[in-house]
Amino acid sequence: MQLTKAEEQIMQILWTLGEGTVQDILKEFTDSKPARTTIATILTILENKDFATHRSEGRSNIYRATVAKDEYSKKQLFGFVKNYFDGSFSSMVSFFAKESNLTVEDMDKMLEDTRKALEEENNKKD
Repeated sequence: MQLTKAEEQIMQILWTLGEGTVQDILKEFTDSKPARTTIATILTILENKDFATHRSEGRSNIYRATVAKDEYSKKQLFGFVKNYFDGSFSSMVSFFAKESNLTVEDMDKMLEDTRKALEEENNKKD
């Protein structure tokens, strides 16, 4: 399920905080702060979408994410690759390599880093 920009912004804060009240979330905004009621409304929407939940403590609701950041990120990335690169990760990498003017050495370094990460992941599974 796709989140709006505002919903995703609140989720990023919840993932960072672990849990928090509307006031805790409001404190995390550095630039223009939204209204307290706006944050409360977005949290209700996130709960309806099963991205967040809350428990009550006194007169306050404590919110937390119910979807892990890496789980959401993975779904978003795979959706992005599917929608914009016909599901081809190599096409995506090629596109970004061209757009970023990456050198062959940069690409070799990324490939080596990826190999190492995959080997480490495979060793953890064994």
